[in-house]
Amino acid sequence: MEFATLIENEYPVFLGFLKAKYPMFHNSNFFFRDLQYGVEKFMEKKGIKIRMGQAEKVARALASYLEEKGIFVRINNFSWRVNYPEYVTTTPGDPF
Repeated sequence: MEFATLIENEYPVFLGFLKAKYPMFHNSNFFFRDLQYGVEKFMEKKGIKIRMGQAEKVARALASYLEEKGIFVRINNFSWRVNYPEYVTTTPGDPF
């Protein structure tokens, strides 16, 4: 599972890529298909063509990794709550 290891080694960059492509905020829900498509697009950006089946396997491995790090909190088999305080959204003038 070398693709998963590649992404795990630079997961903050990958999370930034996901945040730019999909709605991803602290305490928001994130869905497996978004993760799978994000893996596919991230690898393509690196010049690596990955098939959909491979992207699914990498996404599953990566989801487990992000769960272990506490960044993803499992809701069910297809979604997580994002626990990444760096992605807290505030409005101007919001004291919090």
